[in-house]
Amino acid sequence: MESRTLGSLTVSALGLGCMGMSEFYGHGDEQESVATIHAFLDAGGTLLDTADMYGPFTNEKLVGGAIAGRRDDVVLATKFGNERREDGSWVGINGRPEYVRAACDASLQRLGVDHIDLYYQHRVDKTVPIEDTVGAMAELVQAGKVKHLGLSEASADTVRRAHAVHPITALQTEYSLWEREPETKIFPVLAELGIGFVPYSPLGRGFLTGQLRSEEDFAEDDFRRHSPRFQGENFTRNLALVDRVTELATEKGCTPAQLALAWLLAQGEHIVPIPGTKKRERLRENLGAVDVDLTPSDLARLDELAPAGAAAGARYPNMGSIDA
Repeated sequence: MESRTLGSLTVSALGLGCMGMSEFYGHGDEQESVATIHAFLDAGGTLLDTADMYGPFTNEKLVGGAIAGRRDDVVLATKFGNERREDGSWVGINGRPEYVRAACDASLQRLGVDHIDLYYQHRVDKTVPIEDTVGAMAELVQAGKVKHLGLSEASADTVRRAHAVHPITALQTEYSLWEREPETKIFPVLAELGIGFVPYSPLGRGFLTGQLRSEEDFAEDDFRRHSPRFQGENFTRNLALVDRVTELATEKGCTPAQLALAWLLAQGEHIVPIPGTKKRERLRENLGAVDVDLTPSDLARLDELAPAGAAAGARYPNMGSIDA
């Protein structure tokens, strides 16, 4: 596995998103999830991505258990800010300094580690100045509890203001062949400030794999059932986009998922996608993306097949939590 740099943090070119092992994408198998994490590390992967809200709280425990005895092999990323209760109910977005400190201590305990390598604010709390939130995060760095700071779904202006308080290592935002909005406003700021970019949902929440052909493919507890992009006419229109990508993947002798990830890797050396999976079979497929060579002609064709704004429907039922 080749390496890339997020700010000053060296990680594997592909990370592993662990969210779906515990929630949102139907039932998981903990034993298979742990085996998937181990297989990722064995393949030379380093960046593991979790958050306190996943489960809630159970995903950090799963990841912590999986990396016990292998801490030195891992670049561990987790997040705070989407506050939930133990029963899974929603509290709200919380960026208050006292919550930052408490959330970090709780994550450290669940993960069973003495420091977090990359600590993200999961969503920007619009009621708290970003300077106050990042100031509290910086205190965690000074205390040795956190090594690097990140933001998720933050606007260009918020990134600038945060970076002025303490260097931001990475911004995590949805980005893929069907979600290219970060290219216009976010990417220039990241390039200027030397901040890495971590695309989450790099496979369009699984849609770009070509495996989802009907709304009936989702389990009853799969959150995609409620996502505008996976419903009705939007679903049909988006299938046409996937079919175009699949056609090129067939020509290249790779899977649609590998093509989509290879495209992301070709967008810049500062980009480290974190495809999520809970199965070793899919992990092996995703890791094969690093061997897919895309020519300038291939990249130009993908720009035509999946231009900015091509996907039908909003990313979330409620976009109010996104910092714009």
